[in-house]
Amino acid sequence: MEIATNKNQSILDKFEKVRRQSMSICQPLALEDYVVQPTEDVSPPKWHLGHTTWFFENFILVSFAKDYKPFDLKLNWFFNSYYESQGPRINRSMRGNMTRPSVQKVFDYRAYVDEHLEQFIQDYNLEKNDLRQLIEVGLQHEQQHQELLLMDIKYILGTNPIFPNYNSSSNNDLKSTESSKINFHEIPEGLYPIGYKGDEFCWDNEQAEHKVYLESFSIADRLITNGEYLEFINTGAYNKHEYWLSEGWEWAKNLEEKAPLYWHYKNDEWFFYNLNGGLQPLDLAAPVSHISFFEADAFAAWKGMRLPTEFEWETACKILQPAIPDNANFLESGKFGTLPKSSPKDFQFYGNCWEWTASSYLPYPRYPRFKGALGEYNGKFMINQMVLRGGSFATPLSHIRPTYRNFFPTDKRWQFTGLRLVK
Repeated sequence: MEIATNKNQSILDKFEKVRRQSMSICQPLALEDYVVQPTEDVSPPKWHLGHTTWFFENFILVSFAKDYKPFDLKLNWFFNSYYESQGPRINRSMRGNMTRPSVQKVFDYRAYVDEHLEQFIQDYNLEKNDLRQLIEVGLQHEQQHQELLLMDIKYILGTNPIFPNYNSSSNNDLKSTESSKINFHEIPEGLYPIGYKGDEFCWDNEQAEHKVYLESFSIADRLITNGEYLEFINTGAYNKHEYWLSEGWEWAKNLEEKAPLYWHYKNDEWFFYNLNGGLQPLDLAAPVSHISFFEADAFAAWKGMRLPTEFEWETACKILQPAIPDNANFLESGKFGTLPKSSPKDFQFYGNCWEWTASSYLPYPRYPRFKGALGEYNGKFMINQMVLRGGSFATPLSHIRPTYRNFFPTDKRWQFTGLRLVK
């Protein structure tokens, strides 16, 4: 055993903080909420808690901790997500069909792994075998699952006909307010750096930094609001093929409700399911969320504009709002919903909701794919997905940066997604 220095204390503190945050997100849930899987895209909350624990056990403790005894090897089959190199696993669509392991056993699993990993961080030289980087990957991975947890919890509760309030101790009584006038800022043509360059953590898909030529464009100073999207609905745009991509048109025709996910029309009024507060009157000034790429693209076409490319978005963000503002709406705010533009200097590039871009998810030049099993993390998903930027109200603040690339298929909308216009 190699005794580590106090340089390990910072990563130990972060490990404990991130692990507590995941449990805090689940604290308001009833026991039954931990187990259900109402659709294939949604995973039971207990699965997220177990999977993030398996990640630390499998990739760090089993591989590097001397004399470590796994908690229960049968859990590997349940909590491996998509790592082909790590053995067989349950089908994603079957995660909600398993009553065992019990929720309590998952809690015990987390406590067991936490205890051993905290001791491992204190006792070992983390500079050896790139262990510090590997633990950081595990923490960043868990922060991604914290957002996924809230996405899935919202779907579990928001598709329940009694619309239960997720957190009764923090009720956002959102009121419709008047939205600010939308303005456009011109970004001059030029050769701009894209991608991450620095010494802090980033994902492999943010590298390598490279230059991209952009023609001049004008980008909106805020996200599109619920009120503006309601105009799109009221003009019957969901039934007008000229605004939709061909695949999007086929998708839209099959919608039961011609509106974003979680919108409900009752007694001549639109309501929206919010995690804090349950079903509430639609806040017209707040950014629209839970729309697919198809809907975002159709709205832009209806306005006679378009979505930004991911390169345009990143460049505009770095120029107009290079630092994350103090009032940005992230997980730590506890709002769990989108908030209206707060001031002329609030460009809403960070937090609130992820922004669809017009860019396919592809590797950058000189893409340095992670080695070994972690090479499965991002690279193999670089097909049939679109890039999103900016983070959401469920993204941890320490997790986001201007170069961060999220990605989802074009038809998905249970994630916290909105849009910004370019002309």
